[in-house]
Amino acid sequence: MLVIVVLGGLALGRSEHLHRSPVAELADQGAVVRAELVVSGDPRISTAGFSPRLVVPVQLRVVEGRGERISLVRAAVASAPLDSALADAVVGSRWQVDGRLGAAEPQDSVVAFLRITRARPIAAPSPSWQVVERLREGLRQSVATRPEGPRALVPALVVGDVSAVSDELKATFVTTGLTHLTAVSGANLTLMLGFVLVMARWIGVRGRWLTVVAVATTAVFVALCRTEPSVLRATAMGLVALAAVGRGAGAGKAVRHLCVAMVALLAIDPWLARSAGFALSTLATGGILVWAGQWADRLRWAPRVVAEAACVPLAAQLATQPVVSALSGQVSVVGLLANALAGPLVGPATVAGFAAAGLSLVHPGLAALAGWAASWPAQGIIWIGQATAALPGAALDIPATPTSLAVLTAACLVTAWWIPHVLSRRWACAVVVLVMVLVLARAPTAPGWPPQHWDVVFCDVGQGDATVVRIGPGTAIVVDTGPDPVPVDRCLTRLGISRVAMLVLTHHHADHIGGLDGIWPGRRVDLVVTGALRSPAWAAEQVEAAVERHGVRLHRTVAGERIVVGGLVWQTVWPPLGAGDGLETTGDDGGGESSAENDLSVVARVVTPTGVTLLLTGDIEPTGQAALLATGQDLRVQVLKVPHHGSGRQDRDFLAATGAVVAVTSSGQGNTYGHPAPRTVELLSQLGMTVLRTDRSGPVAIGLDEDRWSVRTLR
Repeated sequence: MLVIVVLGGLALGRSEHLHRSPVAELADQGAVVRAELVVSGDPRISTAGFSPRLVVPVQLRVVEGRGERISLVRAAVASAPLDSALADAVVGSRWQVDGRLGAAEPQDSVVAFLRITRARPIAAPSPSWQVVERLREGLRQSVATRPEGPRALVPALVVGDVSAVSDELKATFVTTGLTHLTAVSGANLTLMLGFVLVMARWIGVRGRWLTVVAVATTAVFVALCRTEPSVLRATAMGLVALAAVGRGAGAGKAVRHLCVAMVALLAIDPWLARSAGFALSTLATGGILVWAGQWADRLRWAPRVVAEAACVPLAAQLATQPVVSALSGQVSVVGLLANALAGPLVGPATVAGFAAAGLSLVHPGLAALAGWAASWPAQGIIWIGQATAALPGAALDIPATPTSLAVLTAACLVTAWWIPHVLSRRWACAVVVLVMVLVLARAPTAPGWPPQHWDVVFCDVGQGDATVVRIGPGTAIVVDTGPDPVPVDRCLTRLGISRVAMLVLTHHHADHIGGLDGIWPGRRVDLVVTGALRSPAWAAEQVEAAVERHGVRLHRTVAGERIVVGGLVWQTVWPPLGAGDGLETTGDDGGGESSAENDLSVVARVVTPTGVTLLLTGDIEPTGQAALLATGQDLRVQVLKVPHHGSGRQDRDFLAATGAVVAVTSSGQGNTYGHPAPRTVELLSQLGMTVLRTDRSGPVAIGLDEDRWSVRTLR
């Protein structure tokens, strides 16, 4: 209790000191400032808004604005246009920038957000940071000639550089429980230290000099992986695990070491208390300390190296599964098998990758040889992920409710108790593997889901839209893909969709096209349909490139077009030909949401093969709704997809003209936009519609069977 009180006091004091500083006050006022800053992390591209921007972690050193000049050292997050000079910024470099400050939330660990309009470098990184950058670039170059998968995965395994990892591979790793491999963890440090210390002993280093080597290696590791909170956290956890194993500490003593490290980290950075990464790292380390060693001991009939390589990831996955499921709403059924198979390959890939980075300072040919060696186990990990993700029963959706998570936690603990009894017997292991294969050969389903007679499913894809309209067994049209590939892929897999006869993208905002890479794996796509508007241009170009890459025909639809697919009739009712000609993305630096783009969403009246009528509305807003209503087209339907996730901006006459019986809002649970707006829900109810919400109910299935309506939700 005393520790909790002390940590709470420290957290409160740190937060008050951070968010009541002079810079925080300028941020509250939205002040335009000139600042000097040091880049503290790699620039990345964010598509979270409606136009991509660079996002760069920085340390503010000097801020000038509103007649004040403030010297400080505070963490902040900067954003800039894609063509900004910051795109090539190197960690440790110093910049002078102009921009506008934005306020951080009380729970944020940064003093402010800075939207940059102009940036120029004023000082290069120190020599030490330049060496670190050469090592990271040397690692990337060492695998530059390898196939796309290993070329992206090796830097991710070694230093957590996921910049080249495709959304498709990320989705595969999420499904198979291998996603932890692409994040910097204590295991990375353990592998690096183990390799370096073995080499040091081999050349004759002994005694205290080994400690010096270990400390120096740890410092290099932190610099190489970036001095970010997640890396420091992983380093602490790795050192705890290494110390416990090295001293032969029992599980109880090892857990005490872990608790001390956890308290120390929270004292240094109180914001870790709300970090999912901190929870996952702590649980994974605890699982390894408590379970992995004794499990490996039971596998005495297998080589020790193989036993440890298999048991460490198994323990980590089992310990973290409840938290992972709370975050993703999914249990990776295939995760245990995938981790057991991939585990022995992680060490060779990581060690060879570290060697490639180091050898890049000596000779690029030697680095390329080490990179070649690292790429083969990395390719094996990818093959394992792809093969296990393709199994019908790879993953099971569960509602992230307290009850289901409590049951899952209990199941994980029972499994952890049961595993040692199995591992000690070869025949028992063989039986378990056989049972797992049989289970994975058939996709698990939640009771009653999907319902037998469904015509349309509004997928739960978070803060976005994805609608599936059934044509026949395994065949459907899909309207929008949500913001992320994983949820839409999961939804289609659950519904058994192997053929997408038509994919419609109502407009090019990230919450409608961001999940596009989740459509392709394991499915045939016959046709992609978009509106005529190509704005924002960057998003339209991404869509067109993806469609061309997969060899699918792209068609642009306008009002008045009628498309018949199987027994389904699609009638485009909006936008009219020529609408939006010359439109440019609005908002500051192209970064804001454009109401004009929303109002030119593709809107369609759809009749399913069973006769269910739908109005799918994209993000059309009041101006567009009124203009569509004025065309006099028949908008009467039974089911309405409420425009713009149920936002508060709706035209009452437009909604009334649909005469819908059921209205569905698609939005993310706990989203910060307030979708659906209470006044919109109330208005729909006043118009006699039953309102269903994916943020509360999960996916919504609606069907018609022999003139009988059925509405089913997963939650």
